[in-house]
Amino acid sequence: QVQLVESGGGLVQAGGSLRLSCAASGRTFGTYAMGWFRQAPGKEREFVAAISSGGGSTYYADSVRGRVTISRDIAKNTVYLQMNSLKPEDTAVYYCAADQLVGTVLSGTGRFWGQGTQVTVSS
Repeated sequence: QVQLVESGGGLVQAGGSLRLSCAASGRTFGTYAMGWFRQAPGKEREFVAAISSGGGSTYYADSVRGRVTISRDIAKNTVYLQMNSLKPEDTAVYYCAADQLVGTVLSGTGRFWGQGTQVTVSS
């Protein structure tokens, strides 16, 4: 069983930055691909970014490419989402997901999910 806890969300002005964290339990964290998704009010869940188990491969949605960086610290059992140049349309609850297969994470059907952290970007 893997438990994921997101943190780092908050209120930021347009153009600002936030770094989200997802802390994972379990000694096998380093074997899991991880991803970030978001869901805004009235919208479906949207893929944001993903990273392979070793951190060597990253994937980004076109909507955030160039503004967002996903990374992981295996020693700290944590995956990060650095978000820069934030826009009001980035406002959403951000969730992290984990699975043994990066393709499964990318598809939005990862086995494990966190509870989410709110990001609000004001204009």
